[in-house]
Amino acid sequence: MTQDAADGQTSSNDQEQDAQTRPEDRLAKAVRAAEQALIEFEIALETFRVEVENFSRLHHQKLGPMYARLDELDAQIAEARAAASGDPEDLRKAQEARAMVMPMPGVEELFHDWMDSDGLSPEAAAMLNDQPVRAPKRVRPSEEARKLYRELARKAHPDLAQDDDERARRDEFIARVNAAYGLGDADLLRELAAEWEAGPVPAEQPLSESEELYARLEWLAQRKELLTAVAKELEESAIGAMLRMAPEDPDRLLEEIAEQLLAQVAEREAKLSGLVQ
Repeated sequence: MTQDAADGQTSSNDQEQDAQTRPEDRLAKAVRAAEQALIEFEIALETFRVEVENFSRLHHQKLGPMYARLDELDAQIAEARAAASGDPEDLRKAQEARAMVMPMPGVEELFHDWMDSDGLSPEAAAMLNDQPVRAPKRVRPSEEARKLYRELARKAHPDLAQDDDERARRDEFIARVNAAYGLGDADLLRELAAEWEAGPVPAEQPLSESEELYARLEWLAQRKELLTAVAKELEESAIGAMLRMAPEDPDRLLEEIAEQLLAQVAEREAKLSGLVQ
């Protein structure tokens, strides 16, 4: 038999086999493929969400004191102008500028250990003076943590549950997995992986009714649409947009922004000095 004839015979056999496959079996196969695709999409989305959250935390820790300093300088400049002119409009602008300055309790909560009882911590003050400072604590999952998270998400994802009790168990477990991943805790993720392997294995309930399969596909499509909207919101957020500008080296992006803010601080300090002299 020639190779072309053999290929033709194989193709014919495949077509006959497809023709003999029940429509429900083909639909069930499509459902399983859609489930796996959705899970992979959710894994990618959660990974990006953690990156955005961690970058946002680092952004506030490192740059927050500079933003606070700029707000305070803007308020002082506006107040100096109002005091010099006595103009009601200048007074209104000064009051608005002062209202923009974040109250100390909120700042302290935001900056964590970057604030002390006297205001800015030594690290934050050093940063404003363009001096070397201790870097803020960073949380960025390691490659091992990423791998463990992906494996756990694929195995324990709630979308793979066949009944409400199993979904509730998976929901609770995945919430713990997400929390551990958000902390970049590889040790805890390993413990969770061992816990899942030792846990009960749910009995598989093959889908046989076409109505159930179509309903499942419709739910998966709706879920994908919802997650797509969440992903778009993350990507279009200020922090998400910043992170996408430098995905390989976000620390360098923070340094560049810090340099720009320091220049703005110096400019406003010079302006204020000129107004109060």
